[in-house]
Amino acid sequence: MSAHSPSPPLRRARNLTHELVQALGDRIRDGRLPQGSKLPTEAAVMAEFGVSRTVVREAISRLQAAGTVQTRHGIGTFVVGLGEGGAFHIGQQQLQTLRDVVAVLELRIGIETEGAALAAQRRTPADLVAMRQAIAAFNAAVAEGRDAVGADFQFHLEIARATGNGHFVELMGTLGAGIIPRARLEPGEPPSAERRAYLERVNAEHESILDAIAAGDAEAARAAMRTHLSNSKERRRRAAEGAGPA
Repeated sequence: MSAHSPSPPLRRARNLTHELVQALGDRIRDGRLPQGSKLPTEAAVMAEFGVSRTVVREAISRLQAAGTVQTRHGIGTFVVGLGEGGAFHIGQQQLQTLRDVVAVLELRIGIETEGAALAAQRRTPADLVAMRQAIAAFNAAVAEGRDAVGADFQFHLEIARATGNGHFVELMGTLGAGIIPRARLEPGEPPSAERRAYLERVNAEHESILDAIAAGDAEAARAAMRTHLSNSKERRRRAAEGAGPA
């Protein structure tokens, strides 16, 4: 063995830290850890992700450096924002009217159609697995009558990640799950047959996007994403007119 034999474990440790930063960042971006919320304890994170205390502390340190979390000694670590990219932000107060929602969808069409094309050219097997898991989570939420917004956003976030261009991920993370143009279910509210059918159509569009990305067909992926987001605009218009679910 050479004098450099310890390198693989060191690389593995760095990968674990990166993966933990990514996992916690995803929870912040999709709203599972909203601004002002307290992160789980070190012990809880270690148990959930199967990593060492050193990895947890390094991941928290990176999130702190990015301006995403802040540690208050003796109290805990709290989410304070979306990091360095958080200067541009679309809050719920900017999504109050049909015009607001359509404006965001137009922005998404401009960004995500090209993102889907890049994803078709660059996606890895792991990216495809992550997209399929997001679709499965969406289907499970619909079947169980739960809110599918988080899974919906995760699917789009995984496409951004598959571009291999971190700027797409950062921008999607800055936008957050609030950009999904669909009213959330009230707690305990069962989905109507109409809403269930609507959500099934949405996920069928997701599957078309994934099929094109998996096939490596950039033009088809671009077209499928444009169709999906354009359909979202039209569905939102109809919902505003009282003709269907948002």
